[in-house]
Amino acid sequence: MKIEGIITPIVTPFKEGTQEIDYDATRVLVNRLIDRGIHGLFPLGTNGEFHVLSDEEKIEFAKVVIEETNHRVPVYVGTGSNSTKHTIELSNKMKELGADAVSIVTPYFLIPSDEEIYNHYKMIAENVDLPIIIYNIPKCTGMNLSADVLKRLVTLPNIKAIKDSSGKLDNLQGYLDAVQGTDVTVLIGSDSTILKGLTMGASGAVAGTSNCITKEILGIYNSFKEGNMDKAVKYQESIEPYRAVLKLATTPAIMKMSVTLDGEGCNAGPARYPVSPLNNDQIEKVKEVVEYYHNLVI
Repeated sequence: MKIEGIITPIVTPFKEGTQEIDYDATRVLVNRLIDRGIHGLFPLGTNGEFHVLSDEEKIEFAKVVIEETNHRVPVYVGTGSNSTKHTIELSNKMKELGADAVSIVTPYFLIPSDEEIYNHYKMIAENVDLPIIIYNIPKCTGMNLSADVLKRLVTLPNIKAIKDSSGKLDNLQGYLDAVQGTDVTVLIGSDSTILKGLTMGASGAVAGTSNCITKEILGIYNSFKEGNMDKAVKYQESIEPYRAVLKLATTPAIMKMSVTLDGEGCNAGPARYPVSPLNNDQIEKVKEVVEYYHNLVI
């Protein structure tokens, strides 16, 4: 399978007060994103708050997303952890549920050596019969997977993509060079560089902002694929007001509020503690930016 296009790392809706997962809202969000035209769903990523969910919650949430999606688009489930053994076990659970692939973040807190990183992914690849997306996000893990390690990893048959959230174009280029001549794709994980990454040769983006400003993010990709670079540039530039508002609170509090205010019956609820609820001033700013995009014409 070729992993490409605009993939939404969906937020995990929580109920107000109890902060339990809201599965009804999850189903609404899945259908809303598919109806808007996204090319894949990625539950249990950074914006999906995988780091504050139990394994039982992860399995049930993934099950609901996979069943509601019903093969309309691929579902790539985040299963990475610090433990190789734990990652293998959770990945195999997701295979049983029908996941199309798993996304595995590099270990965090401790910084493994290049050889340890290689062995980590090699052991997972040998014990999980699913396509694997490597997830590189240095600002959250404290380490950057090297292009040299990636060049070794792409020889493993089920390594099929890498998502680069470093935001550094030289790092992205190193990955593009490392996968050259293979069927492994490179995905952009930094929304501000989607168009630049596509022009360099990336195959798509895992774009958190597509939870809400789906039309604009799809516009970047679709316009690029159609060869309309002027329009692609306009769409890329158009996402900056939303990105600016996201910085007003800890991830993903602003994004979840924007998903809720975007309408269509999806209440994404709050982020889970320790992330605090938004104050009135923050909510007003989110309302303003959501209204701005409702009226935006490109």
